[in-house]
Amino acid sequence: MTRNPLINALTAVLYIFIIAFVIFYGTKNMRPANSFFAPVAMISLFTLSAAMMGYFFLYQPAQLYFDGKKKIAVNLFIQTLISFGVITALLVSLLFSGILS
Repeated sequence: MTRNPLINALTAVLYIFIIAFVIFYGTKNMRPANSFFAPVAMISLFTLSAAMMGYFFLYQPAQLYFDGKKKIAVNLFIQTLISFGVITALLVSLLFSGILS
């Protein structure tokens, strides 16, 4: 990842868009999944997503932190969270306003 919190947040949003796209459009022509593997797939996707978000949000701050740049690491993490929060708030506002429906 980068030291740019906006790029880190946008990368997380892009990952979410890709997963949502695959789930929304990929299931249009599928039969209902009544098997043991449906919950296994969903839990696996959840685990993968947690790992990806950890990478997007924590990789660069952790490297900075362990290099002794603790203040820069904490600031990068907080700025990335704030950037992601602003993007999320904007998307939710657009959804509730009816623009994205």
